[in-house]
Amino acid sequence: MKQSIKKIFQNLYTYLFFILLIAVATLIVSLEDGLSYDKVDNLKNQKSIISSLTHLNKDDLELALIEYNAKSTQLKQEIEKLSLLYKYAYIEKILTRNNKEYTDDLNKLSQLAKQFNSATHTYYVEELSPATQNELQNSLQKLNTHIDSMLIKTLHYNEIKFHIYQMILIFLLIIISLATFYYYRTLKAIYRDIEFLQRVNKNRQNYNIYSQEADAIYLRMNRKSSSHDNPDMIDPITNINNYKGMLFSYDLKKHTKDNNFTSITVMEVDNFSKAKKSYPEDFIQTVLKKIAYTISLNEQAVDVIARTDYNQFTVIFSRSSKEQAYKDIELIRQSIAELKFNLPNYGPIQITVSGGFVIKPHNTLLEDAIRQAKEILRYAKSIGTNKILQSRDLAQRDI
Repeated sequence: MKQSIKKIFQNLYTYLFFILLIAVATLIVSLEDGLSYDKVDNLKNQKSIISSLTHLNKDDLELALIEYNAKSTQLKQEIEKLSLLYKYAYIEKILTRNNKEYTDDLNKLSQLAKQFNSATHTYYVEELSPATQNELQNSLQKLNTHIDSMLIKTLHYNEIKFHIYQMILIFLLIIISLATFYYYRTLKAIYRDIEFLQRVNKNRQNYNIYSQEADAIYLRMNRKSSSHDNPDMIDPITNINNYKGMLFSYDLKKHTKDNNFTSITVMEVDNFSKAKKSYPEDFIQTVLKKIAYTISLNEQAVDVIARTDYNQFTVIFSRSSKEQAYKDIELIRQSIAELKFNLPNYGPIQITVSGGFVIKPHNTLLEDAIRQAKEILRYAKSIGTNKILQSRDLAQRDI
């Protein structure tokens, strides 16, 4: 089945946007990884401050208290900074699910720091005694032990994130490699199609066209004598195929896209009939020309359109899916209903069409499919106007 260049490039745009999202996500992850290193440096800095608080010079008590106040304030700020660093570690919270554990560790760190500051203040202000010295040593040991524990946990969290990042990166590498290889082959095939279309004087028989658009261009460039070369096959009013021209054109094009679905639609202009002419003949001809032109706007190189009766048009579409064929016919019906006509003494006139839509099996004759479409059309006319019915609608009638 031939590929559509339009769809390929739409998917390519999506793929490039996906690559952009990956690049943005990688930048965010790298920035957050920087927070992990900042947390480690912060904890090490806290240990340095704690150590300096236990080695103040007591000979000059006033200077010692000034240094103590500065160091203790700095320790408090470092703990607040650590809490702020963790606040913005969104990815770590999601991957490691350590929100409660780390929050508890931060609360315990703040509590132990307060106890240590209190013990240090007592040590430097009050008279040195074994009790105050033991209290300082105990609080120092607990605080250092807890900080060491937080350092180990931070490294453990980083290890968890690394393994998850590693698996994600391997998966993305596989996806990107496959997609890149696919688009490399696809774009190369499209380029070969372009080169093929440029080889005017060389043999083209052994080349298999990859894209739908190139296939359509090739068909137009190399089409055989068409119905438009014979005036007997052209409707003189609308300048599209008549019934004879439709059969001739269909016979030329029916094997162009064997993998596609062929739909037959017989459309009739509502309230127009040869026996009962409600409007002047020149107005009727204008309407028929407009309808023919509207249908031709949706015609592809492999399609056939024809005026096959006074107020009837037969449309033969070749599409990649049944849904797309019906969707295009519905679009034609809606476009015709939106046409504006204004006739003196009549005022604004709305023109609509009704139709019967069928999918033609490969083993069914064109005439049989047209008869089935006309039967559906008669049922559509019996229940109203401005409708395109399908075989399933006819089946529901018989239930």
